[in-house]
Amino acid sequence: MGKVTGFLEFQRLEEAHQAPQERKQHYREFVVRLSDDEAKVQGARCMDCGTPFCMSGCPVNNIIPDWNDLVFRQDWQAAIQTLHSTNNFPEFTGRVCPAPCEEACVLRINADPVGIKSIEHAIVDRAWESGWIAPQPAGQKTGKKVAVIGSGPAGLAAAQQLARAGHAVTVFEKNDRIGGLLRYGIPDFKMEKSHIDRRIEQMKAEGVEFRTNHVVASAPLGAGNANAQAVDPNKLLAEFDAVVLAGGAEVPRDLPVPGRELDGVHFAMDFLPLQNRRVAGDRGVRDLWAKGKHVVVIGGGDTGSDCVGTSNRHGAASVTQFELLPMPPDPELNPVWPYWPTRLRTSSSHEEGAERDWSIATKQLQGENGKVKALKAVRLEWKDGKPVEVAGSEFTIPADLVLLAMGFVSPVQSVLEGFGVEKDARGNARATTDGVGCYTTSVPKVFAAGDMRRGQSLVVWAIREGRQCARAVDEFLMGSSELPR
Repeated sequence: MGKVTGFLEFQRLEEAHQAPQERKQHYREFVVRLSDDEAKVQGARCMDCGTPFCMSGCPVNNIIPDWNDLVFRQDWQAAIQTLHSTNNFPEFTGRVCPAPCEEACVLRINADPVGIKSIEHAIVDRAWESGWIAPQPAGQKTGKKVAVIGSGPAGLAAAQQLARAGHAVTVFEKNDRIGGLLRYGIPDFKMEKSHIDRRIEQMKAEGVEFRTNHVVASAPLGAGNANAQAVDPNKLLAEFDAVVLAGGAEVPRDLPVPGRELDGVHFAMDFLPLQNRRVAGDRGVRDLWAKGKHVVVIGGGDTGSDCVGTSNRHGAASVTQFELLPMPPDPELNPVWPYWPTRLRTSSSHEEGAERDWSIATKQLQGENGKVKALKAVRLEWKDGKPVEVAGSEFTIPADLVLLAMGFVSPVQSVLEGFGVEKDARGNARATTDGVGCYTTSVPKVFAAGDMRRGQSLVVWAIREGRQCARAVDEFLMGSSELPR
């Protein structure tokens, strides 16, 4: 424990960031990591609790008190080693994780929690700048081959762990670049893609092979990539000793209302990846913009927030975001500590400008000449957990672009069906996370992790499952494993 009375002496310090009107003019990251001195002070706020609830709140069980203390002592190299012992990619989580660890912090009972996420951000950025992050190739090869399907956080974490265990790992990605939803789902202003690129270079040096433009499925190609080639699951099963299914939950929830077929009504993931491609310098990107349009985003989660931020950067005439559920409370403290609370969450994109409304149901999309022009909605009253339309509350607003961001229902079914794995009631690969044979599917030597197994979730959960799945695969191949869970 760095400073016994630190939590009494020092206040929580948020990371600095550009003002909303400035950052709306570009697509770069706008949050500035803590300086060394600032991080030291924030690390001093950690109480080093006898029972560190922050660690149980963190899906990857980061050893948070230890690296808080190391940052206080300015031992940055030991801090990154401790951080990497549980998290392969802290530069991802330090930017986009909602920080359930902070809601579980003991200080959260009656004060502001330790700024765990900002300290993590500071540690990993300092480590990259100092050249402390280097490839860790295996000292001895096992002769075993593993195929990883999907290059999002679950696939990358599994691939890196398996390569470091000495296995020959090949990652198959349907898109033209590695990263999955990290690459084409998260806007650059939240996480620049250079962070992915340097990890890919590290993993290549560790022996991981990446194959882009490869669609693994028995169904027709559906990646929207003219250069993609189909990969037969049966050939993978014959060629590799184990296969890890680590794709994302990519099947979006639809909105079955009159007018859904109108031009100008799009899923969020038809809209967001286009801007990522433009930022990456791609030419011939589909011409779908929010500039000068009245944009309505349906769905109040992170994906909807990303649509708000991107639309504002395009120069939308207005941005409105609707949520079906009631407006959550905004308590000062965590009312269900140490668990994750339902609370009003205002993102940086919301700060940049958007009208937000809750308990709203879309009734109809209205158009002219085949193009959407307005959205008809009604207000809801929630009774016993069920929505009831409020009589006389119907209203209509202009809508030139409607973005559906209502979550994702399942992974791509053709992949699961191609391998013939058993699915659960939600359409995910059925696999347990406990006991002998965890992460194994109903098909021998086929494993599943991340969104492919658990459904739509957080980047940090994907990393956890990728790491744990890698250990399960290593045990399957070698009889035992020294990889951490």
